[in-house]
Amino acid sequence: MARTKGAGNSAVDRIQDLILAEGLVPGDPMPTETTLCERLEISRSSVREAMRTLASLDIVEVRHGHGTFVGQLSLSPLVNGLLFRARLDDDNDLRALREVVELRIAIDLSVTEQLVEIYRGTTNPDLESLVEEMRVLASTGRPFPEADAAFHGALFSRLPNGLLRQLAQAFWEIHTSAVPLLDIVQSADILVTVDAHQAMLTALEAGDADAYREAVQEHYRPLGRTLDAAGRAAASSASAG
Repeated sequence: MARTKGAGNSAVDRIQDLILAEGLVPGDPMPTETTLCERLEISRSSVREAMRTLASLDIVEVRHGHGTFVGQLSLSPLVNGLLFRARLDDDNDLRALREVVELRIAIDLSVTEQLVEIYRGTTNPDLESLVEEMRVLASTGRPFPEADAAFHGALFSRLPNGLLRQLAQAFWEIHTSAVPLLDIVQSADILVTVDAHQAMLTALEAGDADAYREAVQEHYRPLGRTLDAAGRAAASSASAG
């Protein structure tokens, strides 16, 4: 239900209400600044400040030289906020990143039955190819974030819940972005993670929910060991200082 245009409504609220009332969708052009001022009975400075706030939330998108449009309503603000939180963590235990990893595990496990129903009895050469790409890169000591992202994105792409797919992608972005920013060294047993990707796919194609769950846990074990080692090193450095 839209809010009434009372004095207590902020410019941000009023612009959001206008988007809803007009039935605007991502990519649609927004009314001009002058139009917003007139229709919402607010000052030009209030409109500009509100638009900056809405842009930071990806509710509107400013395309310089083209105008302002309804944004993609992505989870980018969530990603940026949690990534900053991970960098701000001053407890030397990487707690924020650990929490993100726990959420990734929870999401992967929560869709077990759905994925089993979707993939049982199928063959997926595209996903097999991505696993092989990860294996080649890992065997030469190179990271494989693009192939990893493509694998998880493709695996979840058949799920009907779009928000869940977005959340899974958001938490993947946070954790893969935070690892290099926090100077966390890649685990020596990274090939275990590659094998786990293959095991996840094999289990789903076989319709084996228990095997999929175990593969998910195995997928994150190298990262868990890496975080444990990084936490111990940070704690040791702090105590020595």
